[in-house]
Amino acid sequence: MLDSKPLPYETTDPDVRLMMQVRDDNAAAFEELVLRYQGRLITVLQNLVKDRDRAEELAQDVFLRVYRARRSYLPDAKFSTWLFTIAHNVGSNALRSLARRHEVNVTARYGGKPGGEPLDDLATAPSGLMPARQLDKAELTEVVRAAVDSLSERQRMAILLAKFEHMSYADIAATMGLSVKAVKSLLSRARENLRGILEPYLQEGIRP
Repeated sequence: MLDSKPLPYETTDPDVRLMMQVRDDNAAAFEELVLRYQGRLITVLQNLVKDRDRAEELAQDVFLRVYRARRSYLPDAKFSTWLFTIAHNVGSNALRSLARRHEVNVTARYGGKPGGEPLDDLATAPSGLMPARQLDKAELTEVVRAAVDSLSERQRMAILLAKFEHMSYADIAATMGLSVKAVKSLLSRARENLRGILEPYLQEGIRP
């Protein structure tokens, strides 16, 4: 006989239980998952692709893929890990498509709508730095945005998942298809890069 015991995430992750209902065509469960994750997805994707409207389109694409994959869904990971794995793939494909068409928009649009923590929080989180002087918030946001944009796609995604989703090394590794050791190295390099860009500004006002 086959083992019919539920997998661990079915009993420990309420979002997995919702997705199991979605697998059985429960529309209300799908709507609940969208409500829980839409803002979080848009925040991460917006900081990845640097365009709010595009991020909203990509988030819709992610949820469409989730719904289409419902029948084959298996609860062998946290729901958030599975969802952001899809988001990582969608975001990465979007960046590659933009690069191929030479349509990368260098004027980022981050603010103006709810759905995430202020980007300038990254000035003290990944860098470990504290400003030595009073900072203009708008200018700080602009400088931090430029610093984050300077990271490679993988470094940026790892930082966003760590900062906005508070993911563990293991969850980031599962999301990005990397080993835990590779994620630790990736985040270390990203934080070091951010430090190198932000430290002169935070301490002495020297803009990158």
